[in-house]
Amino acid sequence: MYGLTDEDLRIRDTAREFVESLMPLEVEAELAGGVLPKEVTAEHRARALAEGLYATNMPTSLGGGGCSALQQILVQEQCGRVTNGLGWVMATPPQWWPEVATEHQLQRWLLPTVRGEMHEAYAITEEFAGSDTSALQTTARRDGDEYVIDGIKWHVTSYNLADYVFVEAVLSDGPHAGDHVLLVVDVPWPGMEVVRSPKYSHNIADEHPIVAFRDVRVPVANLVGVEGGPMTFTQDWFRFERMMVAARCVGAAQRLLDEVSAFARERMVAGRPLGEHQLVAGMLADSATELFAARTMLYEVARAIDAGHDRKTLHGQASMTKLYCSEMAGRAADRAVQIFGGRGYMRENVAERLFRELRVERIWEGASEIQRIIVARQLMNRGPAALLDPV
Repeated sequence: MYGLTDEDLRIRDTAREFVESLMPLEVEAELAGGVLPKEVTAEHRARALAEGLYATNMPTSLGGGGCSALQQILVQEQCGRVTNGLGWVMATPPQWWPEVATEHQLQRWLLPTVRGEMHEAYAITEEFAGSDTSALQTTARRDGDEYVIDGIKWHVTSYNLADYVFVEAVLSDGPHAGDHVLLVVDVPWPGMEVVRSPKYSHNIADEHPIVAFRDVRVPVANLVGVEGGPMTFTQDWFRFERMMVAARCVGAAQRLLDEVSAFARERMVAGRPLGEHQLVAGMLADSATELFAARTMLYEVARAIDAGHDRKTLHGQASMTKLYCSEMAGRAADRAVQIFGGRGYMRENVAERLFRELRVERIWEGASEIQRIIVARQLMNRGPAALLDPV
């Protein structure tokens, strides 16, 4: 089914077995604020590396898995089946970086990240600049052999676990004033500090603090790409992350359907299994139908990426995939909580946890509204065939 090869199935099943070994720890992680003992987390990371589930998006020449886009999707889909971010140990380093990294950046950050020795974070979002990066106010200015960064970033996911952070800023002066640049900053670094770490709906080990950059000076060698050059790698990053979000949402929806279907078969109401009552049966059927549609879309776009289809078309199709899969998973979670009833409102129930965790998927990596704008703009500028029937 879905036209998967033997190698695709091997990779998927390896990830599935790994994820299912993490599931018994979900409630412990939930009640501990998402944090498991360090030795347990270290063991999980070592297993992910040993089983080829880490850095699947990196080329083999750099020590990565060299997996196709479809195979990366298959791994991240399984990641989505486990709650509390436990599957995040199957990490995907910056997929866009190998093509633009200097030798210094390769040796200093990228290769150690592929080996699982370092971890990155992204400082892009600001209080008044979310999905629209054109509204960024954080600045960078050239001062001799350094850049000086000033600004405050919000929702810096994984900052508490990161060894370095990518900071997107606007050049405040020089020949390319007004252009955006991406700079790498080690953590910790003088002038960079956590303002506060808000509590979020989900309980995972990765925090999302507000981070201030006050007169932060980094070497010019920390610039990714060039000043004034096209930052196409940021578009590649968004496309990649949107596909990964979609994959995890499909995995979460599958877990929900598995769990709630089993409950609906076992729970007896008025002498019949709950799932035989028409209103509940309808909810189960809707979740299964939408899941099938979402997975089919997800795999098809992944194959288009592997085939090297038009960049703009892929950008639009990734937006459609992220939009549909994230909203589909939200609906599946809502139905699951309803079917479980009071049980579905208990933190020990997977539906309750996924109901909270999936809500953000419609926001980060570009809110649903932004995905709709991207798709609609392509329809207006290029016509429906560019997205729905590309040559």
